[in-house]
Amino acid sequence: MTFKVFVTAPRLAPSGLQWLERHGCTIAFLRDANSTAEVEREMTATPFDAVISRTVDLTAAAIACCPTLKVISKHGVGVSNIAVDAATQRGIPVYVTPGANAQSVAELTFGLMLAAARRIHRLDAELRAGRWTRAQDGMQLGGRRLGLVGFGQVGQRVARIAQAVGMEVHAYDPMLAASSPVPGVELHRTLQALLAHSDVLSLHVPLTGQTRGLIDATAFDLLPPGALLVNTARGEVVDEAELIARLRDGRLAGAGLDTMSVEPLPAGHALTELPNVVLTPHVGGSTPAALDAMAEGAARNVLGFLQGRPPDARSCVNPQVLRTTALT
Repeated sequence: MTFKVFVTAPRLAPSGLQWLERHGCTIAFLRDANSTAEVEREMTATPFDAVISRTVDLTAAAIACCPTLKVISKHGVGVSNIAVDAATQRGIPVYVTPGANAQSVAELTFGLMLAAARRIHRLDAELRAGRWTRAQDGMQLGGRRLGLVGFGQVGQRVARIAQAVGMEVHAYDPMLAASSPVPGVELHRTLQALLAHSDVLSLHVPLTGQTRGLIDATAFDLLPPGALLVNTARGEVVDEAELIARLRDGRLAGAGLDTMSVEPLPAGHALTELPNVVLTPHVGGSTPAALDAMAEGAARNVLGFLQGRPPDARSCVNPQVLRTTALT
């Protein structure tokens, strides 16, 4: 049987594309990567069997426009751009590709950490401007305490890198049991306890109702003075106004951010004016290796479901749909 698959982006990495083509799928792509209106038009016009969701919003209205839709897979792990509740009401499973981009995100996390700690971006700018500014105010990471909020596949990789450079690693993840999956990492039972042990705080949690605004004024107050914040998760996990205030008054020494509350970041945004902030445009999982792995994982998810070989239920964010389907 030929399946119609809609990719909500202008392209899909070769591994995923080849997987779909090999199984005879008809593939449609979004022309404007940021257009929710185009998503709705395409899903109204074509009886798609599956959607591979990239970064543009997959709204409840779009899902309602396509009565033939049977399965959705995120190209990645964050589903804050997908109307999961609407999919659930329709009995449509929403899958993710856990671990596919974990190594690339972990590497960028540590890159931002190093850049913020040693002010690499500022020193580079000084040299390019013709100034030999040999500042001596960088933070040595060896011997410092790293606090990880979220200790899944990305967090665990970051922990191992940090240990290799001599950092003391702490973590908080309410989904974990009492023992750490990485030897030498101390787990904390509460976020508050972790924050007091975090000279560097790195975020690795999805955006949910519970994590939105998780790092707020109270959380910032619990960090040691002069701490660094690194965020390669989702911008909305942090109270951005409070973050900017703490960076301005020196309570935070710096930040490395791959995600912001509003993306793309508007021109002239306050974060772009702060010399102690390193910014990247949400590219943690955007290496060719990670894009290939996510594309193939998403293709396998939708094809497996459509062909009667459902993926591991642990990669489904609304598994109650699978239980309901099994009963009917």
